[in-house]
Amino acid sequence: MNLLLYVHSWAPSVGGVETSTRILAEGLAKREANHCGEEIAVTLVTQTPSGSMNDSEVPYRVVRTPSLWNLIREIRRADVVHLAGPTLLPLIIGYLLRKPTIVEHHGYQVGCPNGMLLLEPQKTQCPGHFMAGRYGKCLECNSHTMGWWTSLKTLLLIFPRRWLCKKIAANVTITDHVSLRLALPRSRTVYYGIENVEPRPMQVQDDAAKPLRLAYLGRLVSEKGLPVLFLAVQRLQENETAFHLTVIGDGPERARLETFANEMGINQCLTFTGELQRREVDQILRKMDVVVMPSLCEETAGLAAIEQMMSGGAVIVSDIAGLAEVVGDAGLKFVPGNSEELFSCLKVLAKDRSKIKQLGSMARARALKEFSVERFIIQHAALYREVQKAIS
Repeated sequence: MNLLLYVHSWAPSVGGVETSTRILAEGLAKREANHCGEEIAVTLVTQTPSGSMNDSEVPYRVVRTPSLWNLIREIRRADVVHLAGPTLLPLIIGYLLRKPTIVEHHGYQVGCPNGMLLLEPQKTQCPGHFMAGRYGKCLECNSHTMGWWTSLKTLLLIFPRRWLCKKIAANVTITDHVSLRLALPRSRTVYYGIENVEPRPMQVQDDAAKPLRLAYLGRLVSEKGLPVLFLAVQRLQENETAFHLTVIGDGPERARLETFANEMGINQCLTFTGELQRREVDQILRKMDVVVMPSLCEETAGLAAIEQMMSGGAVIVSDIAGLAEVVGDAGLKFVPGNSEELFSCLKVLAKDRSKIKQLGSMARARALKEFSVERFIIQHAALYREVQKAIS
């Protein structure tokens, strides 16, 4: 079987989609080489230039920045087409060539024009205006960040994307929550697969008098809810509970967040690391007691939380969407945007450090069960053969 895996943005760019498609392509190549059955030959097509990356080192074929003709040719020679997101051009080509096509939905691009189900400028959860046919609300919402013309164009483009996704062989969603929100036919959920790393030696400080070591990992954007976390740790400070918060990542909100932290008087207990390499991130997280993800938007899954869980780390997350689903009962949760509830979660762990180890152990067990690479690869390989057989 010739599989075309199309991902618009890919390595050397870094992100959740880039990570999951790399794991999928490598996993299929390794698994098919060691298992009996029909071989799945993977061609990964991307619009991202190679930069300093050497594509000859990966065990599958990589095609970068193809022309329209070359993209048509690659799709034509494929037996199954897998799109990492509802990218319109390959969707159209696959439909016209009658290729069995699968779209893996990492966001809400066929259920919300901004792809995040985030209501602007309030930065609150959207009640589902597009799916309810309230298109004027969508136009007004996105005009705050895109302008009216781009907002209109984005709204109009969602209609052909959604129509095509109703015609394809299968829709794959990364959580049940995404499936519920998109309401597409022939949908199934396949959780992310994360490489099974050795659990990091959690050096939890049992002495409640020592600082509670907290970390945030992700982009510094308004929908991630960093001010909620800052307000919660300020309450720790007011209660004379020692802590240190490390903010890992960068983004357009960094300057505003640094100013906010200074105004709140928590800057002495706060470190902004900026963008770091994966190895540096792991070194920092190894020294943390807990990772906090205070998202305001409907996270589709929360890959950073899954990675933390796989390594045996404790997590506290907003009780929202796919983020809450992947954590399950293996972490603490609080109402999105409620800094007082988050403070209560932090206070519990600050007083009883043994709970941090308990949460880490539970998180590791859940990750091994639900987010293994083996399960991830097996489910995808089975789906490819299923859709190919359906048209034979």
